[in-house]
Amino acid sequence: MRLRMNQAIALAISEEMELDPRVVVFGEDVAVAEGPFKTSEGLLAKFGPDRVRDTPISETAFLGAAVGAAMTGLRPVTEIMFIEFLGVAFDQLVTEAALMHYMSGGRYNVPMLMRASVGSGLGFGCQHSQTLERWMLGTPGLKLAVASGARSAYGLTRAAIRDDNPVVILEPRSLYGQRENVEPGEESIIELGTADILRTGNDVTIVTLGQTVRVGLEAADSAPWSAEVIDLQTLMPWDKETVLHSVARTGHLVLVEENQYSGGWGTDIASYVVSEAFSDLHAPVLRITAPDVPVPYGPELEQRFLPSSAYVQDQVGALLSTKKTPPPWWEEFL
Repeated sequence: MRLRMNQAIALAISEEMELDPRVVVFGEDVAVAEGPFKTSEGLLAKFGPDRVRDTPISETAFLGAAVGAAMTGLRPVTEIMFIEFLGVAFDQLVTEAALMHYMSGGRYNVPMLMRASVGSGLGFGCQHSQTLERWMLGTPGLKLAVASGARSAYGLTRAAIRDDNPVVILEPRSLYGQRENVEPGEESIIELGTADILRTGNDVTIVTLGQTVRVGLEAADSAPWSAEVIDLQTLMPWDKETVLHSVARTGHLVLVEENQYSGGWGTDIASYVVSEAFSDLHAPVLRITAPDVPVPYGPELEQRFLPSSAYVQDQVGALLSTKKTPPPWWEEFL
């Protein structure tokens, strides 16, 4: 069936709630209003107010409640309306949820899912348009995934709810209304930690994530070179085997990131590939990112901020032809 990404998320949660009475949903406007982006549509009517609850506007409170609920046997699904709002409840996620299993000597698990909308492209301004996966990268005990469309959102959400660890799924809000074919069922569940090869190729490996998946595919589809495009899907843990195997064939690695250059998720992948597969590389690893500035509000500047398919195509072409990393577009203004 063809579903919008927000519909796929609601379906995934609904199916897990049907299978497991321990799954509960709570957060701001997730019940009566069915979610600010309609990602919990129909859940209150189907499962009632005991399992689908609206909370006060306090991320600190409802994430703390999720940690306690998970420790005592439930499987809570919470929603952070914009990822920036996690800042007031960061302790609950990275100090309590992520570390509880370790601190308790394995006596407690925290099987909770925290979902959050992220990303630029819709004119929400710099305080509501970041991705901020770098806030969580490297946190022991936490799993982190990023949806790239309806199909991956469905599969990752179902897997995350079943996982015995705290899981964060970031959802690019510009994709909520995009339709994609989704086949509901067990076979569509995506194992956390596995990447998806969306397009095979021989000249270059392009690793993408979230809304840069579409950018990478569009760049490859009209390019004179042959690219293998990978949707990483999970950042913690990320699929080292798939990436290394692809680079061994193509000899080139390009990482397309929505985040700013400094501290972006591609730094860890680039470092690992250079350390483990240096002899396979025919050129330096290229990271294509946004500049180190806040997400602009003006439409023209915001579109410039996010790497476009044309820009990716130019950058990859320059890498392949010169065997050197081309400078980013913003250097000409420095």
